[in-house]
Amino acid sequence: MSGFVEKPEPLQVPGLVHLHTGKVRDLYQNEAGDLVMVASDRISAFDWVLPTEIPDKGRVLTQLSLWWFDQFADLVPNHVLSTELPADAPADWAGRALVCKSLQMAPVECVARGYLTGSGLLEYDESRTVCGLALPEGLVDGSELPAPIFTPATKAAVGEHDENVSYEEVARQVGADTAAQLRQATLAIYARARDIARARGIILADTKFEFGFDGETLVIGDEVLTPDSSRFWPADQWQPGRAQPSYDKQFVRDWLTSAESGWDRKSEQPPPPLPERVVEATRAKYVEAYERLTGTSWS
Repeated sequence: MSGFVEKPEPLQVPGLVHLHTGKVRDLYQNEAGDLVMVASDRISAFDWVLPTEIPDKGRVLTQLSLWWFDQFADLVPNHVLSTELPADAPADWAGRALVCKSLQMAPVECVARGYLTGSGLLEYDESRTVCGLALPEGLVDGSELPAPIFTPATKAAVGEHDENVSYEEVARQVGADTAAQLRQATLAIYARARDIARARGIILADTKFEFGFDGETLVIGDEVLTPDSSRFWPADQWQPGRAQPSYDKQFVRDWLTSAESGWDRKSEQPPPPLPERVVEATRAKYVEAYERLTGTSWS
């Protein structure tokens, strides 16, 4: 069992129709047929959406995504139509709501990996492959790969795991031409973002994108290159052969798996609320990632 510990009731906003409540985002549709994406302060771990929120998280993710969209606008268009707050929307949506094109989404998570860790490491240790791609011997947790690789995954429902799949399976699902477009765009954006992050003292170990089509045009959607969708490591602390310090929700994971939390991850019981110190440390890590990447102060 997993999913929401306490699933929130969607806000009813005049002129908007609620479509979906996700792990982090709430989706609405306006009268013109456009999507309104609202990033909440919810946080998930171990396939649970926790009962405790992280202040400012939704705004950080939204503003960081907007910054990244600008960095690779020449590579692929994005789905954002407006950052203006919809009429009658609550003031709390300011900075976290985006009006976006409604796309025909590709049914795959487009993952780029430049370093070996996470589920990729687990597969490598078993077969020396990741998503069926052969890798050299001798790699360890945190090793830089010879070249970035495209390792797609299925999209999972809230409370379920994404599952890695081969490129051939993606081509079977969406067609060879679309699969090739997805791979090319994923690796091109990753390469651009990796170089930008590296210049700021941050390693972009891996990241995932979601793409859709506006007619025949490939468009990137959802969030991009945030601590929720990417592994960012401080470059000066990178040391292959161990888990790396990370700009993400590791404080949350560490506390949930500690004796202090009293939670058994293997049980069917939902995780407990987070203590304030874990909330503050997690917020600080998200803000630090934003400030280091963009070079601007969070306010």
